Amino acid sequence: MAGISDSAFRQLCKTFGADVTYTEMISADAIAYNSKKTLEMLKFDKSEKPIVAQLFGKRPEMFIKAVKMIEKAGFDGIDINFGCPARKVVAHGGGVTLMKDLEKCRELIATTIENTKLPVSVKIRAGIEKVTALDFLKAIKDLPIAAIMVHGRTFKDSFSGPIDFEMIRQVKQNFSGIVIGNGGINTPEEAKQMLDKTGVDGLGLARGLYGRPWLFQEIKDYLRNGKYHKIGTEDIKKIALQHAKIAYKSKGSHGIIEMRKHLCWYVRGFDGANELRKKLVTVETIREIKDILKHKT
Repeated sequence: MAGISDSAFRQLCKTFGADVTYTEMISADAIAYNSKKTLEMLKFDKSEKPIVAQLFGKRPEMFIKAVKMIEKAGFDGIDINFGCPARKVVAHGGGVTLMKDLEKCRELIATTIENTKLPVSVKIRAGIEKVTALDFLKAIKDLPIAAIMVHGRTFKDSFSGPIDFEMIRQVKQNFSGIVIGNGGINTPEEAKQMLDKTGVDGLGLARGLYGRPWLFQEIKDYLRNGKYHKIGTEDIKKIALQHAKIAYKSKGSHGIIEMRKHLCWYVRGFDGANELRKKLVTVETIREIKDILKHKT
């Protein structure tokens, strides 16, 4: 999740039961060119492990250089993103648009596997235009891919529309490795629905975590006991403040700037949420956040 799943967010997710964390999408080209800003994205806290570096790009020679640096940084795995529908990624021929060129996808995966000892996984979508997830699977079926995460919507549907559970189920039936279901998982009930309808081995949480990093724990409790505890307003405030403190420790004052969007997500549903958001989008210090969150709800 570009601009979202930085080190602070991953650390928080781990405290709520995330089994594996993924970095933001990172450009293989930028790593290979030693972009200072991009290399900062390869830093992580040991509490985030096991952690997977998620790459995007379209040039195999850049992946060769990037995976070496990822290994050196201490990551536990490499994931290649063929599912992102973001305009700036798609405009450069990356992300989900690569699914239209299955030979290129295969070349990128094979090159990555050949140049690393780390397990390699991929992220795809249900399809794009006439190419489906099953077509993708056929093109790479003989490669030793550790896992496939399938977002159950097509490129056209982006992040809205129904989830194609049947497509994910068929991928699970036709792939011998780990299959992870992704898309439309915003509640514990939706998590169980994904598992029941597809038979996947695991769940990939993404946008459902916006302002709700505790979703991991809710899902685990629900799957184990059939119920879960809903976190109250005061606890949400404490979690938001904890997140801000980790962000500040990780990135200094810039971490607080980046926290603004998270803070707005945290207060969704609060009494007076609109007024709170107007204040939170301008915060620059931990003290300001504390003072604003004292607002009675």
